Amino acid sequence: MKKLGIVITDGVGYRNFIMSNFMQEAVQQFDQIIIYSGLPASIYALEQYPQVTVHELEVYHEGHVSFIFRKWKEIAHMEKSKSNFGMSDNNRTNYPKTNSLKNLVVKFFYILSRIYSSNGTILFAEKLQFLAFSKNKITQSYIQLLKKDQPDLVFFTHQRPSYLAPFLYAAQRVKIPTCSFIFSWDNLASKGRMLGTFDYFLVWSQLMKDELLQFYPNTNPEGVKIVGTPQFEPYFLPHYQTEREAFLKRFQLDPAKKIICFSCADKSIGGNDPLVIKTIAEAIRNGKLEQEAQLLVRTSPAEEPSRFEAIRSAYPEIIWNNPKWIQTRSSHDQMWSQRIPSEEDIFDLRAIIEHSDINVNMLSTMSLDFMLFGKPVINTVFGTETNGLYNDSRFLKYAHIKTVLDCKATRIATQESELIAALNTYLVHPQTDAKERQQLIEIEVCTPLAGISNRMAQQLYEWC
Repeated sequence: MKKLGIVITDGVGYRNFIMSNFMQEAVQQFDQIIIYSGLPASIYALEQYPQVTVHELEVYHEGHVSFIFRKWKEIAHMEKSKSNFGMSDNNRTNYPKTNSLKNLVVKFFYILSRIYSSNGTILFAEKLQFLAFSKNKITQSYIQLLKKDQPDLVFFTHQRPSYLAPFLYAAQRVKIPTCSFIFSWDNLASKGRMLGTFDYFLVWSQLMKDELLQFYPNTNPEGVKIVGTPQFEPYFLPHYQTEREAFLKRFQLDPAKKIICFSCADKSIGGNDPLVIKTIAEAIRNGKLEQEAQLLVRTSPAEEPSRFEAIRSAYPEIIWNNPKWIQTRSSHDQMWSQRIPSEEDIFDLRAIIEHSDINVNMLSTMSLDFMLFGKPVINTVFGTETNGLYNDSRFLKYAHIKTVLDCKATRIATQESELIAALNTYLVHPQTDAKERQQLIEIEVCTPLAGISNRMAQQLYEWC
């Protein structure tokens, strides 16, 4: 009898592995599945799968000592890879701004890591981090839970959340093999260290496998399998399809006008979003576009849309889609992780992607979503180090964005005139750059979209 443990961390993991075909495929491979949930157990409606059990994990709150060693690990990891711009930029951005006792200790590790940042140092810091929380009562409860359940493999659907490190430690203590899915296209080459050391990995593409082996040299190449990503799978399931007429009616869109969709980043990196929205709205109002168009704005599911109130008032003609994500907990160290998508939102997002004519975003993974439907994409980076705007142009130096640039798959707009020119190009000639978009998709998501969940479930079964 094969038993799979699945660790679902947050709302995106819930979307990827509960709202896709993954559970349907997994129950055909495994006799029993246990979901170890970082979300409330009450959100799961899996009664059709009697072999699936949900255990809601107690929420671990990181202590001061484990925090310090985790930060040392992450700082050393990024310092070791400082030749990569994304890593060095992330390290610089996270440098403490104040001199509290905790921050002074973190600053010390910044200095220390300039001298000691070898792979051995990183693994030593991780060992100390894990030792710091090893006697924690929640860590011990995780160990007892896994001893009782005895899954053949524990599959983490996200490789980064630090609050799940005790659960990884527990699996290691009980000697249960572990696997992780790499969460997003930018995680390896620009984010901090993953939460710990896994035995196996599922990745999107050959590019992602190469990055994994580059930044984590102790990884066994044979334990890394390319399967694609389930985050795009709902787009191609008939269940989530919306006919164009129903979409237009739902959002009160004019069928005679082209649809420009601007998809927002969250406020931490989307500081220029209101300016870009205003620029597009003004271009439409003032007749600067060569075809009649309307603007549909989708805000980020990671935040409330309140920062756009002034824009909404000034431009009532803009259509808004505020993602319908549900806050499942009122208190958590990472509140955004406790938001889960409604089924209605999956319908809305798929319809927006399928029926919009152009997407505009600030270098988001949403570029890939729209390209999968053959839609042209414009990336806006209006900010620089000197013009007083949020400096989003620095992201052009990130490794995953350099791949986009090398493929010439999108038009980059650094100012109003470039944005309007790109909009007019794609409004009049939507097939422009189509081959380049397809090339990027083949690089980033190089396996067939059909059957992604099946491939993942089969591979996990092979590792059990």
